[in-house]
Amino acid sequence: MCYNENQNGAPVRELFPSLWATQEELDRATSSCLARVFLRMFAALLVTAAASFAVAGSYPLQQLIFGNIFIFYGLIIAELVFVVAVAAGINRISPVVANVLFFGYAIINGLTLSVIFLVYDIGVIYHAFAVSALMFAGMALFGTITRRDLSSVGSICIMGLFGVIIASVANFFFKSDSLDTIICYVGVLIFVGLTAYDTQRIKNMLRNANATSHVEAIQKISVVGALTLYLDFINLFLKFLRILGKRK
Repeated sequence: MCYNENQNGAPVRELFPSLWATQEELDRATSSCLARVFLRMFAALLVTAAASFAVAGSYPLQQLIFGNIFIFYGLIIAELVFVVAVAAGINRISPVVANVLFFGYAIINGLTLSVIFLVYDIGVIYHAFAVSALMFAGMALFGTITRRDLSSVGSICIMGLFGVIIASVANFFFKSDSLDTIICYVGVLIFVGLTAYDTQRIKNMLRNANATSHVEAIQKISVVGALTLYLDFINLFLKFLRILGKRK
């Protein structure tokens, strides 16, 4: 377990200050917590996939979501509200509420992402998902085991992300295929870097929370961490999907 409590709910670390007597014990506890973050993220991806397949296999649902502009954009707005509620309000809400919002977001995101089944061949979607999963796993592993501080990488990627957003908005009006291709490839590099950076950052946050056995902090970090990595993966997948889709 990544943290422990006694029968009265008090952290064991408060009763036994030497619980993490060795660096190895603290490392094991942190690794356990990080594994739970990835499990929560994977569960959210399954929920998103299930929601997408449900819409893709139901013409009435497709008509309901994509045939009504108010419902579609209402779902988009709901996604933003859920993400902001978790990320910005995590200190004011309970871990249970944070989990509900996170998985609620995963469901809504699945409903809107189902549009990819109307745009791309199923083979292209599976190919993009497989490539994204392998790339994500490799960079997450790197972020977990490297001893190099990736803060500078994260800063560069975040600045690059703002640049990609601005370029994407501009290209909405210019409609340049060349610029769109460049944006996709740069986006892949950015989210690859962010995956490694975010993994290391989440690991360090969990380590600090474990060192003090702050149970609620660990739970909240796990939810926000899972959401962060979920967004990294989804964006990486969408960039690869556009690249591979254009090749087809």
